[in-house]
Amino acid sequence: MTGYNVYFYRKEDGSCPVIDFLDSLDSKMRVKVFEGIALLKMNGPKLREPYSKAMGDGLFELRTKQGSNITRVLYFFFDGQQIVMTNGFVKKTQKTPQSEISTAKKFRSDYLSRKGNE
Repeated sequence: MTGYNVYFYRKEDGSCPVIDFLDSLDSKMRVKVFEGIALLKMNGPKLREPYSKAMGDGLFELRTKQGSNITRVLYFFFDGQQIVMTNGFVKKTQKTPQSEISTAKKFRSDYLSRKGNE
């Protein structure tokens, strides 16, 4: 098995929230996030805590910690072997902010509606 393909969601205007987020991170954290993405590519839905956590409604978060800094990148599975990463954030509270989950759901809906029209 070759593993999973990871895609970064792009808005209709071409902007990419995940790349914008990754660009905002310091280099050590960015490397850790990409290590997590590599694990996700190899393991797909078998990846569990502490690296990945189901958020409900088909959404998951890729969990990364570097020192005392914590980041999350939200994603969903699409069409078998595809993983679509929607948005990321620096975690400052115990719970994942509802606004970030809502954003991920909005991006997923947009992605699915546009994919359905291809």
